[in-house]
Amino acid sequence: MSTDAMRPLSTSPSGSTARLGASLHVKGEISGNEDLHIDGSVEGLVQLEDRKLTVGSSAKLTADVVAREVVVYGSVKGNLRARDRIEIKKDGSVVGDLTTARIMIEDGAYFKGSIEIDRTGAASETDFDKPAYSRSVSASGSTAPAHASSTKSPN
Repeated sequence: MSTDAMRPLSTSPSGSTARLGASLHVKGEISGNEDLHIDGSVEGLVQLEDRKLTVGSSAKLTADVVAREVVVYGSVKGNLRARDRIEIKKDGSVVGDLTTARIMIEDGAYFKGSIEIDRTGAASETDFDKPAYSRSVSASGSTAPAHASSTKSPN
């Protein structure tokens, strides 16, 4: 059997995902050009513009996150901005504002904050660097972004 058959589909094209282990604590900024799986704690900023960030079940982030895709199994306090999608899994917890084109919050997840659905995020990377509140609605006939606020207690 080849190793390609056993490789998970969610990894980067090179087949590697960087990992920050459970015993590691980082204060400052993490930026890069590869997928990242965090199991430790991070305070500051995580910036992976075109990559996927996975927040593991033992992870504790007090950070703002900018990535293509964010999947949360652990705890995040801070704003998440994903050009493609944000997923909060059933045991995940997010306290902060979300800006993304697609969102999935599983039953049992905890979320407190606002959601901005930004359909232009995938098409316009120049606006991606601006704060969400300073972006103007495109003239393509779209309506104002949807806003939602939700609080759900974990079981």
